[in-house]
Amino acid sequence: MKNFLDKFFSRSKNLDYISQNLKQITLTTPANKIFEAINNFSEKSEIRYVGGCVRKVIKKENVDDIDLATNLTPPEVCEALKNKQISYYETGIEHGTITAIIDEYKYEITSLRKDVSTDGRHAEVEFSLDWKEDASRRDFTINSIYADGDGNLFDPFNGKKDLEEGYINFIGNAEKRIQEDYLRILRYLRFYLNYSNHKHQPEIIKNIKKNIDGISNISSERLIDELKKITTSNGFLKLFKDKESLELIEIIFPQLKNIKNFKKQNSYAAENFLKIDFIFLIALLVIDGTDNADYFLYKFKISNKDKKRLKLIDLFYREKVTLNSFTEKNLNKLFYFNGRQAVIDIINFKIFNSNKVEQKLIKLLDNYKEKTIPTLPIGADLLMSKFQITEGKTLGNKLKKIEETWVQNGFQISDKQVQQIVKS
Repeated sequence: MKNFLDKFFSRSKNLDYISQNLKQITLTTPANKIFEAINNFSEKSEIRYVGGCVRKVIKKENVDDIDLATNLTPPEVCEALKNKQISYYETGIEHGTITAIIDEYKYEITSLRKDVSTDGRHAEVEFSLDWKEDASRRDFTINSIYADGDGNLFDPFNGKKDLEEGYINFIGNAEKRIQEDYLRILRYLRFYLNYSNHKHQPEIIKNIKKNIDGISNISSERLIDELKKITTSNGFLKLFKDKESLELIEIIFPQLKNIKNFKKQNSYAAENFLKIDFIFLIALLVIDGTDNADYFLYKFKISNKDKKRLKLIDLFYREKVTLNSFTEKNLNKLFYFNGRQAVIDIINFKIFNSNKVEQKLIKLLDNYKEKTIPTLPIGADLLMSKFQITEGKTLGNKLKKIEETWVQNGFQISDKQVQQIVKS
């Protein structure tokens, strides 16, 4: 439903690539079912794309998630989805967010809101029917661009123009917006690194530094999530050409002790940097031969699987590591007992941190990428039947010794070696 504000601030009616691509998303993804469910719920109900997906279409980036805003309240959103048999769950209903699920796609639908109070970490909100009021509570102009299912834009703060001209502007008073949610300091840095074509506005940097202690109010989960978005974005390497941004990241994340190592990369690291995943990148940033990695894991919660992966790399490099440490004999133990990823991480870590790219390491890396983890050819049944060893502790110890010898010998063991172990 087009309301007065739409007419006053004018919807963009141009049939350019922005409108066409947004319309294409509506036509080719399950989002069209959500538009139908919400738009047909009542005479005044409406839903629009908002935030990242609109921003990414404007910048011709890959759209990997879709956020939506609606003038319905959360209970009404639930009812509208239920009417069309669309599955959903209440992500953060107190903040107005419902997540719809269609064909394994997830769509966050947030009701229009206005802030009642904020504490720098959480906001108490009221639901609204006013699209501009919702836009005015958002952080940056480039994130306050809405679009209907046909790709018509509603852009009350000229975010499209800022995005195209490379300006990262807060909506309203920058200091007030930062104090509403201190995570906006990191969000500003992420958007600046990815989209800005200009120097920082001195007033923004001044306000960030003045309020940077407020970061301590932010949960470790939100901080690590934002760090991931920064470090895995295309703009991350721009950090090392921007003194102000680098200084702020080092203040917020003092555990990233190796961050300046990325200023100068060898040819392999430069070529493969964008291919590495977040956990390996964290390893490169925090592992320095001290207990710094342990402190990072204490400070920030990551999954047990990722924690184990990080600690394996850290443990290997706590010892004195030289090029001679990288033999198949040493690496086969890691390969067999800890898996392919552990070996690849440990070799890659050495390559990324070397001034010169050693071809020996590249060959080892290629070898272990293709190598299949072997299966121990001797089992308990064989020892029990052939050597009359009864089930129990002795059998377990013999098997363990056989396994260690087999791995040590490059996954080979002779009958004579087995007999010696059994008889010892």
